[in-house]
Amino acid sequence: MNKFPPISPKLPAFMHGADYNPEQWLHYPDVLEEDIRLMKLANCNVMSVGIFSWAMLEPQEGVFKFDWLDRVLDRLAANGIYAWLATPSGARPAWMSERYPEVLRVDPGRRRNLHGMRHNHCLTSPVYREKVRIINGKLAERYFAHPAVIGWHVSNEYGGECHCDYCQEAFRAWLKRKYGTLEALNQAWWTAFWSHTYTSWSQLESPAPHGETMVHGHNLDWRRFVSDQTIDFYRHEIAPLKSANPDLPCTANMMDLFYGLDYREFAKAVDVISWDAYPTWHEAESEIAVASWFAFNHDLFRSLKRKPFMLMESTPSQTNWQPVSKLKRPGMHRLSSLQAVAHGADTVQYFQWRKSRGSSEKFHGAVVDHAGHEHTRVFRDVAGLGQTLSQMSELIGTRVPAEAAILFDWDNRWAINDAQGPRNGGLHYEETVVQHYRALWKLGVPTDVIGSDDDFAPYKLMVLPMAYLLREETGRKLDRFVREGGTLLVTYWSGIVNEYDLCHLNGFPGPLRRTLGIWAEEIDGLHDHDRNSLVMSGGNSLGMEGSFEIRELCEVIHAEAAEVLAAYGDDFYAGMPALTVNRPHPGGGRAYYLAARVSKDAFYDELYGKLVNEAGVRRALDTVLPEGVTAQLRSDGEQDYVFLLNFSGKEAGVELDAGEYHNLETGEPLYGVLKLPVHSSLVMKRKA
Repeated sequence: MNKFPPISPKLPAFMHGADYNPEQWLHYPDVLEEDIRLMKLANCNVMSVGIFSWAMLEPQEGVFKFDWLDRVLDRLAANGIYAWLATPSGARPAWMSERYPEVLRVDPGRRRNLHGMRHNHCLTSPVYREKVRIINGKLAERYFAHPAVIGWHVSNEYGGECHCDYCQEAFRAWLKRKYGTLEALNQAWWTAFWSHTYTSWSQLESPAPHGETMVHGHNLDWRRFVSDQTIDFYRHEIAPLKSANPDLPCTANMMDLFYGLDYREFAKAVDVISWDAYPTWHEAESEIAVASWFAFNHDLFRSLKRKPFMLMESTPSQTNWQPVSKLKRPGMHRLSSLQAVAHGADTVQYFQWRKSRGSSEKFHGAVVDHAGHEHTRVFRDVAGLGQTLSQMSELIGTRVPAEAAILFDWDNRWAINDAQGPRNGGLHYEETVVQHYRALWKLGVPTDVIGSDDDFAPYKLMVLPMAYLLREETGRKLDRFVREGGTLLVTYWSGIVNEYDLCHLNGFPGPLRRTLGIWAEEIDGLHDHDRNSLVMSGGNSLGMEGSFEIRELCEVIHAEAAEVLAAYGDDFYAGMPALTVNRPHPGGGRAYYLAARVSKDAFYDELYGKLVNEAGVRRALDTVLPEGVTAQLRSDGEQDYVFLLNFSGKEAGVELDAGEYHNLETGEPLYGVLKLPVHSSLVMKRKA
């Protein structure tokens, strides 16, 4: 069998539990025992404890109170319940802000914040780093061998930036390490523009609304610095934890496609990936858009280490911060939780266990409502899912065998959204990436979401939507991928700038011009009301027919070595190529180029259906899936586990292929056409 070991050897099963905040209930001594009773009823086996507990752990500077946490962890251990023990750095106590105001963040306008909120602290501040080192060291010394503790939940949802003097000096030091000389920095940032040449390191500051914001290399490096400084702070946090017990895994819960941090770099510092998923279910009759967005996120977080991840937070019912806090309809709690498992999660955890009685999250969903008992619909849903997960332990550590991949880099994302043209009204990079991904998701194609530095060899199909920032080395890797037989699809607005945000010379798409066999001369930004069309050429090698609507972006390209598969239908560039394919290496693969943004999913559904078949990419099920139903796959190399997930908003039928299937929960044999009720989910097992 080809499996990863469980996240913790203490708990070789699905972790099922929630964020638990017993410090909020210390004046209610009966709550702890009642919570433990309810945890057992809900089939929960793990809690995240102490996430925002600093003021209770250190009520005064240098005065530590651990008796309440001792009691909680001891009672959990006595009842067979484990804990991810948190470091409390996500929110500092008021005494610290009062005595050491330097720990509070400074905004881009150079104004220092008042005490309050979360993550309102400078990650560079020597005082804050020292206070974090002390409290983390105390926790590590006391609990590194506690029988309940299976790992460290480090801080909470890292994010944000600080522009204080400490951070300015750290930014300058970061730039010195990167560039070595001001001459190299000025060249990389192209500071001859607007006479912005720097003549001393002291002149360099972070971007500011009342200062510099127009040097794109500067903006990009600031984002990279903020990400690196956050990772450095995380490493500072875990040093005392690892010193006490290097075998306890450390994680930091990440967020839905978070903009401010390069999670691919962050992943190198954590032992196991965890993230917090809060879909806005029931926005429309069909859940396709929401489900595919979160499927993309699940695949992204799994791909960061190419191994199972943790769903650290989700809501068992509703949120209190989304525009509309919709209740989950019957079946949706199981469906959305098993979606995470299908894409590689080995845990299902919630925020929160018991609703806070006051403050901003008192109406956020929880396993235990203000009523305080188990006789609720939500509690029954959670308990039922816990029972299901307890029957699926053989899935722990299994892989998602992906033969397709989408390239998604954070610095490309930052650069493309700073590009100032061709559509400052919205380039919609993230939506574009997910639109391409959604076509593969609909087909039931296991897909990784990878970065430029990852290995491309495991894949048969690679997709590069809007790879605006493209390094020369990445171009060489992609050419090698095609030369060795891979199928590559690249879109408009790719290969425009290098890693310094400097435009490639000698023609776009830069490093991929020869691989793709095209030259991109210019790009037309369309107004929201503008439309064009992509018209398939007769007898094209894909076998596609008809015309498809185009919006927002049309790139004017020339086929140099490529075959034209489709052309523009309108405007002065009517008849010019809109979709091409090149075979740059004899006996190698194919390189496709899509020059415009096609509006409707139907085009991508058909296109990727052709490419998947042409490249021989594996699908979870060899069958036609109804709209809104997806099939996902995990495998240990001997057994396959196929998840059928119905996000269509209605009953659906799926015809099984010729494999021998059994219901994983009941052992019942499955064959023929399976009926899937609304919001239903089914996990099947077959020989690999």
